[in-house]
Amino acid sequence: MPSNSFSQLLAHRQFVRFWLARLAGVTANQMLMVAVAWHMYDITSSAWDLGLVGLFQFLPALLMTLPAGHVADQFHRGRIFAACLLAQAAIALLLVLASRGDFASRELILTISVVLGVARAFQMPAQQALTPLLVPQALLQHAIALSSSGMQAAIICGPALGGLLYTQGPVVIYGCCAALLLLAGVLTLTVRYQHRASSLAANWQTVMAGFSFVWQHKVLLGAISLDLFAVLLGGATALLPIYARDILHTGPVGLGLLRAAPAAGALAMSLALIRWPLRRKVGQKLLLAVAVFGMATVVFGLSTHFGLALVALAITGAADSISVVTRMTLVQLETPDEMRGRVSAVNSIFIGASNQLGEFESGATAALFGPVGSVMIGGIGTLLIAAAWVRLFPALARRDRMA
Repeated sequence: MPSNSFSQLLAHRQFVRFWLARLAGVTANQMLMVAVAWHMYDITSSAWDLGLVGLFQFLPALLMTLPAGHVADQFHRGRIFAACLLAQAAIALLLVLASRGDFASRELILTISVVLGVARAFQMPAQQALTPLLVPQALLQHAIALSSSGMQAAIICGPALGGLLYTQGPVVIYGCCAALLLLAGVLTLTVRYQHRASSLAANWQTVMAGFSFVWQHKVLLGAISLDLFAVLLGGATALLPIYARDILHTGPVGLGLLRAAPAAGALAMSLALIRWPLRRKVGQKLLLAVAVFGMATVVFGLSTHFGLALVALAITGAADSISVVTRMTLVQLETPDEMRGRVSAVNSIFIGASNQLGEFESGATAALFGPVGSVMIGGIGTLLIAAAWVRLFPALARRDRMA
C-alpha cells in the first residue's frame, strides 16, 4: 500500500477502532476454538465428536444468517457486532465456571457450539457490511487488505497463545478469552457512523433478496461458491488435534502452532497484497490460488514431520488469503449499501458452510477413512473444483480487474 493510502486509513478513527475491536475479538475467538477442540478431544478422544462441534455451530448459523442479514440492514451494525462479542464473552465465562466446577462435558460443549453458531450468524453480516461505511470507496480495497492482515496476525497469535495457556488449565484460557471479548465488545460500542435503515419491511422476499442478487451476478456467485467448496473439501482444521497428538506427536502447544500456521501464510500474503494489490487477471489468479490450496492440503495430509506440516499449512493460508481479499473486495464493490447486510449474510452462509460444515465433513470422513485419507480426499477434491469452476463460471475466469 502506498504510504499516503495507509496514512489516510489511519486518519479514519472509526475504522481504526473497529479494526482494533476485531483484532481483540478474533484473537479471543481463535484461543477459544483451540481450547474447545482440545477440551472435547480430551473428554471423548473421538474424531466424530470433533466433527460434531463444527456441525452444531453450522446448523443454527445456516438457519439464522439470512434473517441476520436483514437485521444488519435495519439496525446499527456496530451494536449488533458488539452484542455478538459480548454473548461470546458470556460463553467463555460459563466455560470458566464449568471447568472450575468440574461439570464440563461433551453435551455442554455441543450446546455451547449451538450458541456460538447463532452469535456468529448475526456477527458476520454486520461485520462485513460495516467496513465500507467507515472508509471512502477509494480506500476500500486497501481497508479490506489491511483488515485481513490484522485478522491473520490475530489468527497467528490466538491459536499459539491458546495452546500455551491451555497447558495452565482450561480456566486460565477461558478467562483470558472472556476478558478479550469483553474488551472488543466495549470498544465496538464506541464506533460511530451514519446509519441508514433499509425502508423495506421484513418478509420472505426481502430476506431472500441477497440470494437473488448473488445469483444474478455470476462473478460473485462463482467467487463465493468457489471458496465454499474449496474449504469445505480441503479444510483440515477439525483434524488438527488428531494430527497433533497421534501423527505428529505434539501437545497443546503444537496444536496451537498448527492452527497458527495457515494464518502465518495468510498474513504474509495479505501484507504482499497491501503493497502489490491484484490489478489484472484477478479471476485467473483466484482459481490458481485455490488449486495451490488443494495441492498444499495433499502435502499436509501425507506429512509425518512437524516442520513440513507447518509449511504446507502456511501455503494453504497464503492461497486462501488471495481468495478472501478478492472475494470480499468484489462483494463490497458490486453491492449497494442498502443490500450489503443481506449479501454479506449470503457470503456468511457460504463461509460458515465451508468452515463449520467442513469440520463435520472432515470428522465424518476421518471416522470412515482415517485422518490421512480424509485430508487426501479433500485436497484432491479441491483441485477438481478449481478445474470445474473454469468451465462453470467463465465470467469469473475471464475477470480482469476488481472494478
